Amino acid sequence: MLRPARRASTAGAEAALSIDHATDDDGSPCRPQPVLPVDNRGMSIFLETNRLTLRRFTEADEDNLVELDSDPEVMRFLNGGRPTPREEVRSRLPALFGYYERFEGFGYWAAEEKSTGRFLGWFHFRPNLNEPRDGEIELGYRLRRSAWGMGYATEGSRALIHKGFTELGVERVVAETMTVNLGSRRVMEKSGLTFVRTFHRDGLDAIEGSEHGVVEYALTKADWEA
Repeated sequence: MLRPARRASTAGAEAALSIDHATDDDGSPCRPQPVLPVDNRGMSIFLETNRLTLRRFTEADEDNLVELDSDPEVMRFLNGGRPTPREEVRSRLPALFGYYERFEGFGYWAAEEKSTGRFLGWFHFRPNLNEPRDGEIELGYRLRRSAWGMGYATEGSRALIHKGFTELGVERVVAETMTVNLGSRRVMEKSGLTFVRTFHRDGLDAIEGSEHGVVEYALTKADWEA
């Protein structure tokens, strides 16, 4: 069976775009997702909220992702503010698409402003294959700076959590960010997650504030229902 995640990567109202290939425990590919509704542009829509459309990524999103990762403020709590080279973004796309083929209801979703169609960034709601635990899924998000402070991260996160608990069999949602990333921590709290622990992660030395570690937040289905 699918073994979803132990924790999420979220930072600066965003999460690191780490890409994995996945199989079931027996080595066979995970079940493909069901066919999603398609809008008038041919985009596969995963979820809609009052103000957001979450859809599957396509190859045409390369420029969107490059622009997103070129903002030093967006990347501040991920790698210290360095832009991601286009070649690196492009190399990640095939594996990103692979989530749609291997997981039913989980993956990376491009976020658009419903009223304008403007690309705002992305959310992920996915298994963490490095530390799998049955029933757990990690929540993450990375939004353009122009979309910060407008409630989009909370709105999208709440919608994904609702869908996870009511439709996708999720039992626990987890997320993490740097301790000093107060904006992302507020989103987690507004989305219903509560603080679990502080810990230190290797590889963050170049980021200002890394000496304070990383925080993990979580929400169980039982607590959400209560």
